[in-house]
Formats: sequence, structure tokens, C-alpha cells
Amino acid sequence: MNIPHSLNLHLLRIFAAVVEQQSFSRAAEILFITQSAVSKAVRELEHQLDLPLIDRGPGGSRGVRGVRLTEGGQALFEHARGIFAMERIALEDVRERVGLRKGGLRIGASTTVAGYWLPAHIAAFARRHPDIAVELVVANTAQIAEAIINCEVDAAIVEGPVEDPRIDTRIWREEALVIIAPEDMGKAGSRRTTAAALSEQTWLLREPGSGTRRVAQEVLRSHGITPRQQLAIGSNEAIARAVAAGAGVALLPSVVVEDLIAMRRVRALTMDQQVLFTRPLYQLELLNRRRSPALQAFLDDLPGSGTV
Repeated sequence: MNIPHSLNLHLLRIFAAVVEQQSFSRAAEILFITQSAVSKAVRELEHQLDLPLIDRGPGGSRGVRGVRLTEGGQALFEHARGIFAMERIALEDVRERVGLRKGGLRIGASTTVAGYWLPAHIAAFARRHPDIAVELVVANTAQIAEAIINCEVDAAIVEGPVEDPRIDTRIWREEALVIIAPEDMGKAGSRRTTAAALSEQTWLLREPGSGTRRVAQEVLRSHGITPRQQLAIGSNEAIARAVAAGAGVALLPSVVVEDLIAMRRVRALTMDQQVLFTRPLYQLELLNRRRSPALQAFLDDLPGSGTV
């Protein structure tokens, strides 16, 4: 006895059609194959399973209406009904997802992106596609990159570059940065400073792994600024408020501090060379991972987003 390790679903589908139609000829019509092909398929399935499925005794011949099943055939037919019912459910689910009538989407973002750049877009996407459940996963750049690799998020926008061959990294947009200091630091009304003066200050930086921290350190190094002291703080908003409280100076995205500058809680500084600070924001996806319809729709509407 040679019991197979798997079912031939093509043959099973033909067998199920014969039973449902109670006719070999009618099954052949709906499957667009010949009646002889139907008969051959059923016999082949019986052979593979080493089990009679159709009772071919008196009254059970192939060419008349009415198909009698053996006990084994009845049991297999019940299994077939369940298998193909699940197939229909799966196809319906896929169609709904393709049509954006169902599904989920997990977008990763580092903190500034999550707080300032993505909320309006996520809200607009949710209005257009109310049946798609969107989740925004917020962490620093290193943690979001790990989430991309582990397929815990579908795509991400982060503040720092990611150098991992498993991740497709592309520039999403440029973001303006500004050096901020307490409003009462230095001469009243003065906004100009030098690398030497900035080196004498305490610099407030993000935690290790943050894209903002990495960019700030690169800016300090490239402009010859050697901080007298550094403090690590876990969010850009906390850093901005610490600067307002007189704790030191910082390099932060303009979108984070524009309200504090307008309220004169902090002042924006410019260097003598009139340097303009910017940094790229990056879009991340797992290399060669196919986009879901929901993700494709999200990225198609995301200003500045790259396309495959």
C-alpha cells in the first residue's frame, strides 16, 4: 500500500465537481474538459489514494445522473468541500485587500518624522481607505531598521542613513535644521555665533542610535565644533525644552522648534559663514520585498516618496 503524502488538488477538484453535479458529463461541461478526462481523473485519484471513491455497481455507472459514493468517497468529499470553501474565502479576502477594502498597514518612523511629517498623511490615507487598519510604529532609526529586517513594519521613514545591504534605502526629502540656544544667551538680539563660541557650550544630543544624533555629530565635526560637554536626552521635544530652560545648545529640525522660536523661548543661531544646515530623511523597505496594495497606495500618495 502506497499512501501519498499530499493530495493532488487538481484531481480532487474534478472529483468534487462530479459529486456536486451528480454527473460526469455535467462536471466535464463546467470544467471545460472532456468526459473521458473527468473519468480518467477520478480513477487516477482513486489509484493515488488506493481507495475506491465511486460506487460503480448497478445504478452507479458513469454516464447516468446520480453518482453514488463509497464511504471513503463520502468522507473525502466532505474534506474537499472544506478545502475549496477555504479557497473561496482566501480568494475573497485577497480581492478585498487588492481593492483596499480590507487589510492592515504598519509604517515605521523615527520620532521627528512620526510627530511632524506623517500625521497629516496618515489621517488623509485613513479617510480615503477607512477599511485599512494603519499602525504607526515609533522608535529611533536603529530600532526601525531592525523592524524592517524582521518584517515587523512594511516600510519606514527615518532621520538617519541605514547602511545594511538587506534594506532598500532612498532619500525621501531634505529637512532644515537649526542651532538653538536659550533666549538670554549672549548679547541681546544677537543671533550670530562662531565655532569657537559653540565649542564652549554644553550640547544636548539625542541618544545613541538616533538619526538626529548622528547628523548633529557630523555637523559638529565638519565645522570644527568640539563641545565642552555633552548630554544625551531621549527626544527632540525634551531637548528643545531643556535648551529653553538654559541647559545648553542643540541642533534640531526646524519643525520641532519653530513654535519655541516664535514665542521667544529659544533663539536660532547662525554661524558667521551663513551655513544652512539640512539633512535628508530616508525611506526604508526590505530589499526585494513585494509591496502590498495598501502599502503601494500609501507610498503613491506620500509626497516625495520613491517608487519601485
